[in-house]
Amino acid sequence: MTEPDEDFATLFEASLQARRFERGQTIEGTIVAIGPEVAFVNVGGKGEAVIEIGELKDADGALEVAVGDRIQAMVVSTEGGLTLSRKLARGAATDRQLEDAFRAGLPVEGKVERAVKGGYEVRIARQRGFCPLSQIDIVRNTAPESHEGRVYTFRIIEYKEGGKNLVVSRRALLEEEQRASAVEIRRSIVVGAVLTGRVTSVREFGAFVDVGAGVQGLLHVSEMGWSRVSDPSQFLSPGQEITVKVLRVDEDGQKISLGLKQLTADPWSVVQATYEVGQVLTGRVTRLAEFGAFVELEPGVEGLAHASTFAPTGRSERWSKSVSVGTTGAFEILSIDPEKKRIGVALVQEGVARDGGAVLDAREAEEVREYTARADVASAEGFGSLADKIRGALKPREK
Repeated sequence: MTEPDEDFATLFEASLQARRFERGQTIEGTIVAIGPEVAFVNVGGKGEAVIEIGELKDADGALEVAVGDRIQAMVVSTEGGLTLSRKLARGAATDRQLEDAFRAGLPVEGKVERAVKGGYEVRIARQRGFCPLSQIDIVRNTAPESHEGRVYTFRIIEYKEGGKNLVVSRRALLEEEQRASAVEIRRSIVVGAVLTGRVTSVREFGAFVDVGAGVQGLLHVSEMGWSRVSDPSQFLSPGQEITVKVLRVDEDGQKISLGLKQLTADPWSVVQATYEVGQVLTGRVTRLAEFGAFVELEPGVEGLAHASTFAPTGRSERWSKSVSVGTTGAFEILSIDPEKKRIGVALVQEGVARDGGAVLDAREAEEVREYTARADVASAEGFGSLADKIRGALKPREK
């Protein structure tokens, strides 16, 4: 192989190694050689990067490192090999480097010194910058002072007056990282996976849960608990961390359905073993329908008490007048269908307690019917006797 071929091979290998890294990425390496203008840094494998000597000197111009030392630096270029900057990574960049970072879109390190009106004052190298409140994080923080004293990586979004007027954003970098991570997370999510997430919002139909890198799934109200959940906001709140199970994922991973109740045993799994026809259990009416009342026998197990099983309240009143949501009492099991998850029940009228009023029990209903029957007979008999007397009075007397 000729010398030009060797130079080409070396450059080609350097180019391949450089592709492993991205501009703005902070990496760690070992100094393998120090020259008059640049130092060479081994970044793993056959990869080698260069860094200017000025980046390795202190304020007095003395070298801070030696061959064999490990350093952290930021990738500022991948063209023709890797070029590193230690000052950008350590927040010690010069004004010119800050301008270069602004024009190239490279991240810089800065320290949040204090919260001010509308944002934060950030120290970047020898300059002070301003980070608007909305640009400090992806999630809005209700305690702005919590960022004070923290060292973050920022992107310079405005560079004016030679660097005297800097506006920076941390959120822009976080969103980029989030988008990159989101692709991997969507690929990794499969049906049946159990994930830890954070509730981002609660609606009347359910809650949206962030399972990482901004990837959100929907936890429908019907999947929150085995018992009926009427108000999700009473069950979950924004910011709450929960563990969920992936129920469905569409082809491109954009829509993810989550479940919470699936992480606990289905109460219907024990119905067939513990419930039997004729058994009397305490239940609570959870909702009313035209055809009857739904009764919760235990969390997650509901039975249906048909309208015909309730005692009548009068000739002109509907059965539902005798029962309301919240009614508690003894219910007898009439039928069980575990496969369809259906149980038929009937209210055992004696000893019923109800929220907001009394329910007419069977004995009272029977007494009312008996009294009505007696009153009707007595009334009919009374009218009959009177009619006979009138007819008798009107008959001509026998001579």
